[in-house]
Amino acid sequence: MGEALAGLRDKVVLATKCGLVWHVRHELEESLRRLATDRNDLYQTHWQDATTPIAEPMGELEKLRRESKIRAIGVSNVSPADLEAYLEAGGVSSIQEKYNMLDRGAEKQLLALAREKGIAALAYSPMALGLLTGKVKPGRRFPGDDLRRNNPRFTDENIRRVNALLEEVAPVAAAHRATLAQTVVAWTIAQPGVTCALCGARNPEQARENAGAGGLQLTGEELATLNAAVRRHGPGIV
Repeated sequence: MGEALAGLRDKVVLATKCGLVWHVRHELEESLRRLATDRNDLYQTHWQDATTPIAEPMGELEKLRRESKIRAIGVSNVSPADLEAYLEAGGVSSIQEKYNMLDRGAEKQLLALAREKGIAALAYSPMALGLLTGKVKPGRRFPGDDLRRNNPRFTDENIRRVNALLEEVAPVAAAHRATLAQTVVAWTIAQPGVTCALCGARNPEQARENAGAGGLQLTGEELATLNAAVRRHGPGIV
């Protein structure tokens, strides 16, 4: 990534994470070294450690921001109480949470709290590990250390249920000459409080397809249709 950024650093927003091991400053310094840059635009805690008071990492993050080594602070995988504690300890610019048509837990409190506090919300896994692309069919098997190999969400029966949902997404996708994946991502971005969707890609073609979702504007009627389909099929999906 450092090689890819060479000559382009001022044209990108660089966001990384810390916190799988709580050595915030060391993790940042090593990241800056590897990326051959002097600052990180958005530095985010990854997972929260219940044994570490939030004020401690937040204090170090604020120091790094004052030193201009980071420009903004983000937090990931937080509860509403965690977010409130972070806000009490310093300034938070964003949250990053799993959110898609199947994983909507953040809607209940977290997205509303982020909207109230003026905090951006970055939705990760908008395609649910590829399950919402329509490309996963019953009988699919995942080899080796693939995260989906023993995931109950990828059983044949659950895949059928998800694909039944996607059958109702298909007409909306067709109306925009878009793929199912693009339409699912566009739905995610259109949800109240969501600022952007973070999409993984295994090759340049997938990256281009994902980027195309940014130009897809769903109408109010289309969103209502998709929301109704999600409510109808969601309860039966793992």
